[in-house]
Amino acid sequence: MADFTEVANRVWVARYPWFDANVTLVGGERGLIMIDTHGSGAAGGAVVDDVRRLGAGEVVGIVNTHWHFDHTFGNDTVRAAYGGVPITAHEDAAAELAEGADRIKQRYADSGDPHRDDVLATSIALPDDTFSSARVLDLGDRTVELVHPGRGHTAGDIMVRVPDADVVLAGDLVEESAPPSLGEDSWPMEWPLSLDLVLTLLTTATVVVPGHGAPVDRDFVELQRDQLGTVAETIRDLVGRGVPLADALGAAEWPWEKERLETAVRRGYEHLPRSQKRLPLV
Repeated sequence: MADFTEVANRVWVARYPWFDANVTLVGGERGLIMIDTHGSGAAGGAVVDDVRRLGAGEVVGIVNTHWHFDHTFGNDTVRAAYGGVPITAHEDAAAELAEGADRIKQRYADSGDPHRDDVLATSIALPDDTFSSARVLDLGDRTVELVHPGRGHTAGDIMVRVPDADVVLAGDLVEESAPPSLGEDSWPMEWPLSLDLVLTLLTTATVVVPGHGAPVDRDFVELQRDQLGTVAETIRDLVGRGVPLADALGAAEWPWEKERLETAVRRGYEHLPRSQKRLPLV
């Protein structure tokens, strides 16, 4: 159980201990849009209970900020609770969830995680309303804008903007309770540029809800963008100087612990075009 807290006019956020994950509701005269649904069918059921306890209305649509299971595995339970409402996401997020869901379940099957059985019992509901660049959802007396700013945490990240409330829901393009997660499906060389687009839509008063952790402001997003930019430019410099991948982590200063960046550096080396690479130094 978690309480939904109103962070702006008819925008409520609940912060769940598992993954420190945020679920957000945006309310309008036509009902509520739920942004992300948590990490299992059982967790999604708990979210539904918390929404009903809030008493702000019925959910009329679901939005997934990206494909990762801690944001999407509650989809089927939430959708069923509200009569089969649409699930909106970027087209790459839908494809990645279709490809990756079984892999996530296998990872949990081989673990002793306390959420193992809930994850394995989860029925997967893929987004059925996809788009490539932008989409507007109409709640009657307000609109909700969905924008794909580019690849970053995943290929299918979106940000959700509520213009009249000056709120942006950033998904895992921004994280507050831990450094950004640069995993096997991240795009470290492109992530800073995607955040540049996000920043163009923020004011000094914008409330930014990250995928994990407490709401932040524009200054926080700028700082995180600069840290990710440092990672990208450091990788570019190392590659340009011919530093072998095996030596890269130890050959530079990084904004976060080296252990967090091993995958990011490898993917950066892979993603840079051949024209920017030199033969390894000997």
